[in-house]
Amino acid sequence: MTAESPRPARVALTTGEPAGIGPEVALRAALAGDTACDLIGDAGLIESTARRLGLAWPLVASAGGEQAHLRIVHVPLAVPAEPGRLDVRNAPYVLQLLDAALAGWRQGRYAALATAPVHKAVINDAGIAFTGHTEYLAQATASPHVVMLLVGGGLRVALATTHLPLAAVPGAITRPLLDACLDVLQQDLRGRFGIATPRIAVAGLNPHAGEGGYLGREEIDVIAPAVIAARARGIEASGPWPGDTVFLSHNAMHADAILAMYHDQGLATLKFASFGQGVNVTLGMPFIRSSADHGTALDLAGKGQADAGSMLEALKLAASLARNEAAIRQRAGAGAPAAQ
Repeated sequence: MTAESPRPARVALTTGEPAGIGPEVALRAALAGDTACDLIGDAGLIESTARRLGLAWPLVASAGGEQAHLRIVHVPLAVPAEPGRLDVRNAPYVLQLLDAALAGWRQGRYAALATAPVHKAVINDAGIAFTGHTEYLAQATASPHVVMLLVGGGLRVALATTHLPLAAVPGAITRPLLDACLDVLQQDLRGRFGIATPRIAVAGLNPHAGEGGYLGREEIDVIAPAVIAARARGIEASGPWPGDTVFLSHNAMHADAILAMYHDQGLATLKFASFGQGVNVTLGMPFIRSSADHGTALDLAGKGQADAGSMLEALKLAASLARNEAAIRQRAGAGAPAAQ
C-alpha cells in the first residue's frame, strides 16, 4: 500500500480459541451483519461449526471475489478441536490466526481487525509467553503505548492500568503513564471516532478522589498535574473526579470518554451497563482492533447457545471506525498510512 492508496473497508475476523465459543460467535457475527470480512480459521472447524448450528454449507467459496461479503481464510489446526476441551497442541494455531490477520493488514487487504476470545492459560501451558491480544499485537507493530477502551451502554471507558493486582496499581500510576494515555485517547477519539474536540473525564484513584490528601495523595501528586499538563497540550481533560460519581449519567454525558485508573474501577460499571453488547477497542496501534467483551466460555462451546451480540458489535464497530478514519484522512487531504 502506498500513502495515497485508501485501504479497503474489509475487516479481518479471527476465530480465537478453537475449543471455545470463538468459532461460533465469529461465524454468527459474520453472517448477521453486512460487514465485508474475512473469517480467519481452520476451514474444517468453521464447516463443522456451521453444520452444528444448522447452517447450510458451503456458506461461501474460499476463493470468492474481492467484493464477497464473507470469505474464509484457512489456517490449519494442528489437531482436531473438541468443543470445551483445551489442547496445548493447538496453542500455536491461535497465534497463527493473528499473524495471518497482521500479514493481511500489512499487504493492504484489511482496514481493521476484530478478534474472538483466546485462552491465555493454554497458550502459556504450551510454553509460549503470552499475556493477551493487546500485548501481542502491540509488540508485533512496535506500538509504544496502547490503551484499552471499552465501548457500550452509552459509555467509552479507557483504562490507565489493566491486568495488575490491586496492590500494584498505585505505584503504576505515574505522570508518564497518564500523559501517554491521554495523548493516545485524544489522538484516536479524533482520528477514528471522529470527535473533533474530545472531552475526557479522568477518575481519581482513592475514595472521594483522595479527600484533599486525607485518603491518599495520588490525586494531588500525579493525577491532577497530568490533567493540567494535558490541558496545556490542548486536550480537554478534567478531573480527577471521584470514582463513585464520575459514571453518573449527569457527569458521564458531559464526557466523550472516561479514563479510569484501574481495571475494575472502569469495567464494573461498563459491563453492568452493556454486558453482552460491549466492545473492547485497542487504541494506539497503527490499525483498528476490536474484540468481544467476554472470554472463551468453554462450558458453552459446541452447544449452540453462545450469544454473539458482543462479537457482532465488535465487528460493526471495527468497520465503522475504519470508515471514519478513511473519511477523516480524506478530508485532511492525506491518504491512508503505509503499512508498517
